[in-house]
Amino acid sequence: MPSDTHAIGQAIAQSEPLVALGQRMRASQARLEALLPLLPPAMHAHVKAGPIDEVGWTLLATNSAVSAKLRQMLPALEAHLRTRGWAGPPVKVKMLSPG
Repeated sequence: MPSDTHAIGQAIAQSEPLVALGQRMRASQARLEALLPLLPPAMHAHVKAGPIDEVGWTLLATNSAVSAKLRQMLPALEAHLRTRGWAGPPVKVKMLSPG
């Protein structure tokens, strides 16, 4: 590994805000992975893990049809997350902007 890469990794590891960001990103991805079995396989490529904070967790949809289906499924998705130990925050759905 080049020394610049090592130095950047070390700087990130020593930055509390960046460590917290990394933890939130992993938590968001873990929630998405827990939900994928509930989603139709054709939707998997069109749903991304979005930001998570104390106000909510966002699922990002690549188009309006996927967004509408996710909103329809929200009660089941949130119930499944609760069974996996994630009692909150609430799940939100947003569409990714094109481009």
